[in-house]
Amino acid sequence: MPTYVQHAVLGRIPDVFNAEAIWQTPGLALFSRRPLLRDLLERSPREHKGRAATRCFSHVTLVLPQEDVDDDYHLTRGARARDLAETLAALHQKDFGDLLGSDQVRYDVVGATSLAPGEIEVKFGHAVYLPAPDEKILYNVSVSRDSAIWHPVCPLYPNQRLALIGGEGAEASAVAQGWPFGPDAALLILNDGPDAPPVVQMRPKEAFDCRYDPRSGYYTVKSLREPQGGRLLVKIARTSAFPLRPRHQSDTGSATPAVSPAVWQSRSGAGSNAMAGGDISPPAAEVSAPVLTAGGVASMGIGAAAGMRAGLAPRPSADGGGIGLSARSGAGAIDLTAVPAASHKPANRAGESDATYAPVSQQRVSLVALALPRLSRYRDTGAQALELPFNQSLALSADAQPAISLMVDAADDLYACTPEGRQRIEAPATFAPVDTRALRLLAVAPEMADRYRAVICLAQPVGAGVASGVRFTFGRNSPMLASLRLLDSPRFLKRADGAGNASADRIGLSRNAFTFEATTKGYTIARQSATQSLYHLDDKLQFVASIGDAPYQLPHGHHLVAGHYVLRFDA
Repeated sequence: MPTYVQHAVLGRIPDVFNAEAIWQTPGLALFSRRPLLRDLLERSPREHKGRAATRCFSHVTLVLPQEDVDDDYHLTRGARARDLAETLAALHQKDFGDLLGSDQVRYDVVGATSLAPGEIEVKFGHAVYLPAPDEKILYNVSVSRDSAIWHPVCPLYPNQRLALIGGEGAEASAVAQGWPFGPDAALLILNDGPDAPPVVQMRPKEAFDCRYDPRSGYYTVKSLREPQGGRLLVKIARTSAFPLRPRHQSDTGSATPAVSPAVWQSRSGAGSNAMAGGDISPPAAEVSAPVLTAGGVASMGIGAAAGMRAGLAPRPSADGGGIGLSARSGAGAIDLTAVPAASHKPANRAGESDATYAPVSQQRVSLVALALPRLSRYRDTGAQALELPFNQSLALSADAQPAISLMVDAADDLYACTPEGRQRIEAPATFAPVDTRALRLLAVAPEMADRYRAVICLAQPVGAGVASGVRFTFGRNSPMLASLRLLDSPRFLKRADGAGNASADRIGLSRNAFTFEATTKGYTIARQSATQSLYHLDDKLQFVASIGDAPYQLPHGHHLVAGHYVLRFDA
């Protein structure tokens, strides 16, 4: 790998603000002198032809002991540091003027606690860039280990060609907090200006997988040599000072809108990284519940009845309750929609007929998202925060060390909490603390914004089957579909008085919120409480209408918001 950053530490300098002592050693003691800044620039030219230098580096960063920089700021308001930069720039221009061309000489003086007294760290090279006084930032680069807590790394300017990011002690132009790959690895960003997308590569290339996820808006970097060596997420965000130039018909021959530069594929040959969990449709691992009839009991279909006739024991439920699962059980339900092949159907016994085993028509209700309320509306309850922890599978859990927790406080501010810390967030956003799944945080429609702060799409929807032609009630007092009310517990709600006996469902969900009945054209919804707010969202979770007291027809595949719950009603 070429040397993108020339790095050296100069020692034994009595006065770190003495520009002449840093530039070159006074006198003619050539054999005893140490290589100083002028020698380093001369030995490492920017361009050369044979052994002759044809171009010199012009941007240099000086790192001084932090205590000296602090003293200068306290005593002279930083005047000695400014004089040092100006004097070195003049010496640089004087000695290397014929190798600079049109480049401007720029010096910057900063401090670091890692340097001992009398030491100066020097950095220059292809990936070292100092902006002009009036130059605006084009991109802001930040990194994360869990997609929730982001740490700023460095800015990128329109005229800055390269940036090299690494860990502490690495020869890089910027240091990334929590760098997981060791000092020999580096992240290289190539910038061709505002009209071209940035290119992201890892060095060495063959040791890393670098992919961009357009839905999340960041790059995911993983080590190929050490699968357990961790991962790093890199976000390159364009600033408002350089908005995207609209793409016109004459640019590409079509009127397609311009895309964000970060959406372009990395030129390192890596493909697109499609994060799992972004789709709101139920995955194969969706938690299943039994079909509910009017009495709340699971009805057997033809497959279960035929298996019992054949002498096969039915599969027990997760709570050991046989085939009669309770309304709160969530997993291990029998697939009541399976119909056996005709050739495997046992012969009827005397007095039996197929009508004995006629199945109940089955529809499905699934909890696909959780709506975070505006707690400022419930100040009289003493609610301080509603915190939802998710485990490594991104299922709602009460584990002591969740992978990520999403929280709304009494001021209606949103936060993401991980082992890396806590950071304020805004919707929309996507969080992928694990590789296999992701949580999406959606902004709410203006018609719902007075009651809700955001919507969290679950990576693992929870579903339950319901019988057609039977009217069900959903609410705090209803045992039916209670397995979908995941927040019916005091552990998610924090109160000012410290009391831990109030369920989070008491905020926004009535005892009897609404009734619904599955029909061939959809679901008939009827509000049961005048204080219960109900909202109709379409199959893409877009707002459609508020539901009042009149019976309402909800199409198959659409959603209903009641309290904290976003329910999808499927055929």
